Amino acid sequence: MPPRDFCPLCPTKNSRVITEIPESNYDIVIFENKFPSFSRNPDKLDTHNNADGKSIFSFLKKQSRGICEVVCYTSEHDLFLEDMPVEKIRNLIKVWQDRYFNLGNKSFIKYVFIFENKGKEIGVTLSHPHGQIYAFPYIPPVVLEELRSSKEFYRKNKKCLHCAIIENELSDKRRIVIKNDDFIAFIPFYAAWPYEVHIYSIRHLGSICELEEREINSLSKTIKELINGYNRLFGFRMPYVMVIHQRPTDGREHNYYHFHFEFYPLYRTGDKLKYMAGCELGAGTFINDTLPEEKAEELRDIVDKLV
Repeated sequence: MPPRDFCPLCPTKNSRVITEIPESNYDIVIFENKFPSFSRNPDKLDTHNNADGKSIFSFLKKQSRGICEVVCYTSEHDLFLEDMPVEKIRNLIKVWQDRYFNLGNKSFIKYVFIFENKGKEIGVTLSHPHGQIYAFPYIPPVVLEELRSSKEFYRKNKKCLHCAIIENELSDKRRIVIKNDDFIAFIPFYAAWPYEVHIYSIRHLGSICELEEREINSLSKTIKELINGYNRLFGFRMPYVMVIHQRPTDGREHNYYHFHFEFYPLYRTGDKLKYMAGCELGAGTFINDTLPEEKAEELRDIVDKLV
């Protein structure tokens, strides 16, 4: 944690104390992470096995070549994403589009992962409103499994798996939290977190870059409404992980995949966190002792009152 009187993501107000952003003010700023998991020019890889030559297998090693960026949403230290006007959130979405396009066009980048960790409960050490972008040299496992499932469903049914899920949710209605002409936000039947919400474009889109102006505006409103609903749920700013899942940038079509957001809020009640423990971490079996229909109704009632 930085000192209380210093935030490295705020604008530089004092020439003697320079932050990560050497400007007196800014709208949205992106810079490469000083402590990245990936590097544009990683150290050379030692390809020699540590084994004595008797091992029947060897571990695959690759250079951690990629790009890690920090996205500062605003120069105002206490203005969170949900507090921003819709126009400001629109600008952020356009920045996400720009980074997905530019990073994804690099030959060594196979997946552009845009996300936000919010709250000290997540382990966040900088409270200034910001997110991150990891440009992977490979497709990460969770997305890879989604791609495999989507491709298999399309092969059998000649239809997008996610579009089928959307149709089912629109028909059922019980798990929907927010709906407008362009987006649906719902707690999926298969949610791992009690208040997990996924935001899907109703139109079949592969990436954030395919959004039209009207859809960008609708998405901005949906994000703002959802996070404010989370905050009203228990009367405090809900810590969460927000991720954007979209088409890989590996040069393949992936037309069967569907762009969407996923939100994982950490609290299950006003004073109890939802912990991932033995079954979840060790067996990959998620224990959710709530019904998505009931939690969606609870969250939907709050959001409806905000609109």
